[in-house]
Amino acid sequence: MPAMSTTDACLRNPSQPTTKVSVVIADDHAIVRQGITSLLNANQQIHVAAEARDGKELLQLAQRLRPQIALLDISMPGMNGVTAAMRLRKISPHTRAMILSMFCERDVVIRALQAGVHGYVTKQSIGTDLAQAVLAVARGEFYLSADVTSLVVSDYLSVIHSRPHHDTQLTLREREILQLIAEGRTNKEIAKRLDTSVKTVDAHRTHMMKRLDIHDLAGLVKYAVRSGLIEA
Repeated sequence: MPAMSTTDACLRNPSQPTTKVSVVIADDHAIVRQGITSLLNANQQIHVAAEARDGKELLQLAQRLRPQIALLDISMPGMNGVTAAMRLRKISPHTRAMILSMFCERDVVIRALQAGVHGYVTKQSIGTDLAQAVLAVARGEFYLSADVTSLVVSDYLSVIHSRPHHDTQLTLREREILQLIAEGRTNKEIAKRLDTSVKTVDAHRTHMMKRLDIHDLAGLVKYAVRSGLIEA
């Protein structure tokens, strides 16, 4: 397949059915882009709309074409895939970013997930995973290839095992009170809701702050967010 002009970033076939999942690819190696395009277009549910050679071109394409999926390499000149994924959220909010990379190091994966990507597939598993990954992310799911999943789970477990288990030290009633505190309710409102006394609620609040080594209301709210008791 002849190399495509990424400066013009022309559409491959504007007449493709709109029911197909539209994808824009960003990779600084033309032969890689061509291989990915051939692989994805072989799936009848996917249409590669355009290609870009770096993150900056990808953002320009996303703003113009509004694809469902942006498939990004991590390492690209000018603007890497992680930075592009972060900016994509503002430029084309409905476009879901995916990473396709040869890297599977912990820090790289974590940075990508923090940037808001919805999928991470390594090039080692491209043949079996890529099309299914694209379709899964287009359905609103998250997709990690097996090697990335193993890395993320191992990292999560190591963090869980190494930090103090404050959550398990809180009673169910304390967790209920903590959530209500974080939602902005007063001690009087909490007492009424839980059918207890204001004095009891205040005692629970003091006990939690001491146990968690938290010294103000803002700290309790942040802890409640981190613990998943309320949304940020």
